[in-house]
Amino acid sequence: MHLNAVKIRRMAKNRYHHGELRGALLDAAEALVRERGVEGWSLREASLQVGVSPSAAYHHFSSREGLVHALSGRVLAQLGERLSLAVNDASSEGQQRLIAYARGYVSWALDDPAVARLAFGAGEPEIPLSTHPHDVLATELDRLVDAGGLGASARPGAEFLLWAAIHGLATLLVEGLVRHDDHEAIDLQTERLVRTVLSGLAQEPPEALAWPQARSAHTERLAQQAVHPERHETIAGDRSDGA
Repeated sequence: MHLNAVKIRRMAKNRYHHGELRGALLDAAEALVRERGVEGWSLREASLQVGVSPSAAYHHFSSREGLVHALSGRVLAQLGERLSLAVNDASSEGQQRLIAYARGYVSWALDDPAVARLAFGAGEPEIPLSTHPHDVLATELDRLVDAGGLGASARPGAEFLLWAAIHGLATLLVEGLVRHDDHEAIDLQTERLVRTVLSGLAQEPPEALAWPQARSAHTERLAQQAVHPERHETIAGDRSDGA
């Protein structure tokens, strides 16, 4: 059994004994994902791991899919915090912060592939995250433009190009379709990838035709929030459910 799964299962039981059943169920689900994958378990099994009946779990999650969706949101929030720390620890010189972001993303996927698959297979969380991975990337690209490292005309949609490249590399590595000898080689390959994408963006002429602008569930939510801020609530980084 995965050591992290053992620790998380113990955490789940401790949470339950302290009256935090929602967070305990999320912990149990995370341990099950690591052991069996996203599809290999049920809400009943998660309940039994915590030591409660399935009917008790239904007070917090109407279905297994609801539990998976909530866990995905928690994982994405944790990833956002991890990437935020990575860029803040990096040198502010040139492209180093974006390289740190990419390395953090790739290493996260390789360190915890089952949970990474969960995070991007369950869809966008229903509740906005306090630190979303997309927002960290967008902020760093804005910072690069302000520092003169990327032209303002190349900025629109640049986060989707970088995300596609970084996520693509992470997926290829996780699935074993691309292999490297060690983590140092992976870090160097990740750096090369980021520099290549940014170099391509820098070569775009200012008068280039407008490219089609991508969007995601998250960016659509941000657009709606700008129009109707009263309809949206941002969750804290450490909620009672462990998000």
